[in-house]
Amino acid sequence: MKKVLITTEHRGVWYAEVEEGKDLTTPTLTDLKNCRMVIYWGTTKGLQQLCETGPTSSSKISSPADIPVLHKVTAVFAISEKAAEAWNKH
Repeated sequence: MKKVLITTEHRGVWYAEVEEGKDLTTPTLTDLKNCRMVIYWGTTKGLQQLCETGPTSSSKISSPADIPVLHKVTAVFAISEKAAEAWNKH
């Protein structure tokens, strides 16, 4: 599974796991696994810090859930391995 950070038109920010090779260019994504909503970034370097190092001790992150359909996607960011480990421990 590939780990990504997704933003939506309604200012939603999500960590998600997607199948390798999935088309991430569409405005609607399906079959997102182990998703966590970012309630509060808690970073000092902005949104992309969540991609580089993951959530901090100040971040507020939801419990995980699968998302069958997520509409109005505006961006998909790659997540580093270090960040993915932090996401799964948070």
